Amino acid sequence: MGLLSFIKEAGEKLFGGSSAKAAEPGSSEPGAADKAAGAAIKTYIETQKLGLTELEVTYVAASGIVTLSGQAPSQEASEKASLAAGNVANVTQVDNKLVAPAADAAQYHDVVKGDTLSAISKKYYGDANKYNQIFEANKPMLSHPDKIYPGQKLRIPPAK
Repeated sequence: MGLLSFIKEAGEKLFGGSSAKAAEPGSSEPGAADKAAGAAIKTYIETQKLGLTELEVTYVAASGIVTLSGQAPSQEASEKASLAAGNVANVTQVDNKLVAPAADAAQYHDVVKGDTLSAISKKYYGDANKYNQIFEANKPMLSHPDKIYPGQKLRIPPAK
């Protein structure tokens, strides 16, 4: 799928929380903080229940890059995994190397202040009432159509 860019300051605050504590400074294991963060991102992706198998997640804090590998049951699941990883604070890019069946790739939209799913739907589909297509394409990362925030990246599937 390739490399997607994200806004570093936007997203879920996984790092430093109880589920993703990075290694303490001076840890005897080199890269322990990156491994802990990668494990936290993997856990977060797995909570999305996308049907991924053999998922491997690496994170390099110095660059903010997450790399995903494994198997995805569909192009949609692969794209959602990229979004789940990328919409985490401190992640700047996701290199998606998941293997998935070929399908039409989605577009992506970076949410800006004032955006609504209806406005985004109007922009991409020419019909504000198709906002639910975008909402469904971004579940379970989105819990409600009104809960989007600036800096978030959304998946815009091909129009139905």
